[in-house]
Amino acid sequence: MNLFDIVGPVMIGPSSSHTAGACRLGLLAAGILGEHPKKAELVLHGSFARTYKGHGTDRALLAGLMGWQPDDARIPCALELAREAGMEFSFTPGDLGSMAHPNSVLFRLTGAGGNTCEVIGASIGGGQIQVTNVDGFPVELNGVLPALFVPHRDEPGVIALVSTILAQKRINIASMRVFREGKGETASMVIECDQPVPPEVVRSLEGLAPVKLVRFVDRVS
Repeated sequence: MNLFDIVGPVMIGPSSSHTAGACRLGLLAAGILGEHPKKAELVLHGSFARTYKGHGTDRALLAGLMGWQPDDARIPCALELAREAGMEFSFTPGDLGSMAHPNSVLFRLTGAGGNTCEVIGASIGGGQIQVTNVDGFPVELNGVLPALFVPHRDEPGVIALVSTILAQKRINIASMRVFREGKGETASMVIECDQPVPPEVVRSLEGLAPVKLVRFVDRVS
């Protein structure tokens, strides 16, 4: 724990959970998409759904999607500036299930280059965030470290192949978590690294036969 865990983040208020955390969620979701979103459908759950207008959660989420930091003075004008930038967006109250954190949001994003993704995440307090699902796969991402999201076929040796390539490129693994739908079905790796992963390393991982997709997600401040 450090000082910012106690006093909270530097931010445009009023709430570390509903504005600073929401902004960081938008930043992380855009990072997972891998490009600037041109269309964003946001489904808000729990307290996000009930108070998003009064607490500025809608503005903070869009600010993050546009790449702004939680202390950006433009956040109160995010709705207008997103429209001026040509982004299509919508906010819909919804139910993400009884296990979802009260401050949760589902992003359905389409990028300017055609990429799409669905991301579920939550603002868990003090500006801290947790992404729990990407494109239907369970994950654990908090944006503190650069990370790789690697869906793949569940078969022997895939983890060794991926970790070997990272080791050869001097990419140090800070943590790794593996999730799978069932034996022999689709699995996913979430690998947090001590440094950003260069594009050529991402391409090497994409070339592995069992790998379905590789998304590199840089840390969000």
